[in-house]
Formats: sequence, C-alpha cells, structure tokens
Amino acid sequence: MGQIVATEFVTVDGVFEDPGGASDFEHAGWSFKINRGEDGDRFKLEELRAADAQLLGRATYEGFAAAWPDMEHSTGEFGEKMNEMPKYVVTRTLERADWRNSTILDGELAADVAAIKARHEGDILIAGSGQLVRGLLSAGLLDELRLMVFPVVLGSGQQLLTGLDGPVPLSLSSTQTVGDGVTILTYRRP
Repeated sequence: MGQIVATEFVTVDGVFEDPGGASDFEHAGWSFKINRGEDGDRFKLEELRAADAQLLGRATYEGFAAAWPDMEHSTGEFGEKMNEMPKYVVTRTLERADWRNSTILDGELAADVAAIKARHEGDILIAGSGQLVRGLLSAGLLDELRLMVFPVVLGSGQQLLTGLDGPVPLSLSSTQTVGDGVTILTYRRP
C-alpha cells in the first residue's frame, strides 16, 4: 500500500506561493535565489524515483501540465518520470486533464485517497496544492510531510499551513541541511 507524501518548498515564514516564478506574485521565483546544491537536487530526484504517482490540486496540476510536457527531454530522468507517472487531480471545476496519464478525482476525498493508496505500492507525491495538503492534514489522511525550508523571510504571500481545522500532531523523523542552508524537515503522523 502506498503512502501520501506532501513535499513543499517553504520560506522561514511559511510562504509556499510560487517558488518557481510562474505567476505575478511579487516574490515569484524565490526558491531559485537560494542554492539547494547537489544534495538538494538528489533529494528531489530520489523522492520522485520512490514515487508511483502524483496527487495534485487543480491549480498546481494546471501549472505543471503547462510546463512539464515541454521539459521532458531537457530535464532527463526527472522530466521523463514527471510525464509518465500517473497523476490524480482533485478538482470540482476542471472538466478535462490532458497531461499524459492524468485522472480527475471529483468524488469524496477520503475514498479517493484510500483507492489510490491501495492501487500503488510506492509514494503518492503531492507538490504545491496547499488546499489539498491542508484538507488531508486536517482529515488525518497525509502520511508524511516534507518541508524544504529555504532561509529567507518574504513577509507576504500565501502560507502553506494556515486555516487548518485544528491542531495536527506530527513527529519529526529526519532533518538534513543542503546547499546554502536549505533545511529538509520530514514529519510523520505519530
């Protein structure tokens, strides 16, 4: 049975909005201004290798679907895996998901997640998708939360973990520092 793993780029003040620079957010692309180094790149590749599928919210899916098909050959193994692996999109508004191997989920989240976990042995990765991550955390459906904390404070922007239904206990299972002070924190449900 697979596990649901959210992996997020965040700032010290918890902002996760547009780390890659795809929008008009005033601090767009903030993660590219800090070197995560070879170890950080290796971490991202290894977590993708361990994954069987992706679970994405609509907005993140649309951003990924617009970018990744064109990067398949320029990013090697990473791009190939991003394009080939199954992708499940949690949405109530999207009618079509044209990116290769994509399936729209518009049912009940807990039942959909249980079915996906039963279908896959490896990790089911979530990136971005703040509303989805918060919903899964609040419902006790997220198995692991990996935060790549970049050493910067932006002072504005959408924060990852605001608006939860209540406290969510987590247990720190590992830490690693890569590149220019990017700290990878891995939490599991106790």
